[in-house]
Amino acid sequence: MSSKTLRRRLHHGDVDGKRQEHLDTTGLDSLNEPLLGGDDYIESKKICTLEDLWDDERKKAQIHWTFLFSNLIAQWAQWLANIVLGSGSLLGRLLSHSSSGFYLQNNRMVPPTLSPVQEERLRNLKQRLEVPFDGSKTDHQDALLQLWKLAYPDRELPPLKSDCWKEMGWQGSDPSTDFRGGGFISLENLIFFAQKYPVSFQRLLNKQDGIRAEWEYPFAVAGINISFMLVQMLDLQAVVPSSSSGICFLRLLEEDEMAFDILFCIAFQMMDAQWLAKRATYMEFNDVLKSTRIQLERELALEDTSSIKDIPAHNMLR
Repeated sequence: MSSKTLRRRLHHGDVDGKRQEHLDTTGLDSLNEPLLGGDDYIESKKICTLEDLWDDERKKAQIHWTFLFSNLIAQWAQWLANIVLGSGSLLGRLLSHSSSGFYLQNNRMVPPTLSPVQEERLRNLKQRLEVPFDGSKTDHQDALLQLWKLAYPDRELPPLKSDCWKEMGWQGSDPSTDFRGGGFISLENLIFFAQKYPVSFQRLLNKQDGIRAEWEYPFAVAGINISFMLVQMLDLQAVVPSSSSGICFLRLLEEDEMAFDILFCIAFQMMDAQWLAKRATYMEFNDVLKSTRIQLERELALEDTSSIKDIPAHNMLR
């Protein structure tokens, strides 16, 4: 698939970032420190982990009474519109729209009431997020070797510490040092991508699309960055997501238990398309990741997005 085809499927005006000036970029500052790092990186900087973010958000978990009061007023307005005016009237529709959630500040709303399915699946997802990668655990080692088999089915398995891992886009001979904030779920995301969409996975792994930069992004570490970005974007460190993207995601999660993993695949494919459209190089990876987040937030917010497959960029996956 050519880069031209990729850009066309992502709606060219959206990919090249020309219509980003009206978008809310709140929360993007936290992405100023990419997970790309190590001895070979030009600037070695400290990155906060998911556990740090988790602790910070737990301290903020108490919802202010004014939020609850606003939600109560919104529900009262909806009831009044339905009873007095009828849901079909213009005013009734306006009230109905406004009561779906008050935007309070920083693109956040009153957290929704979860259905039993949403509650269970969100709990399971958070349990996955809390597992750090541990290179001393056999099952984590096995998962890493499984990823190698999926990436290079015709090649011999390397030792857990080998320069061969650099070919997959790990920054050193020991992949376990690259996880940091990403956790074990980022490895699960990569394995899921390779199993569910093998054609797309291989094309991205081997950089087969478009005219590539001389200094390319490392595939595996880019995947860890994407997992980390999604956790922030979807507000998954909160008790209940209250960002607009997080609330949209809860709806997708109710439809598909693997919504997070599929969204990872979509975001990775979208990021590569952004990379090609911007003719980016390694040092611009973080800017590309921000653009990817903005585009993904836009597609999540589309009115007809009721399932993960409704996201336009999902059509890029093979």
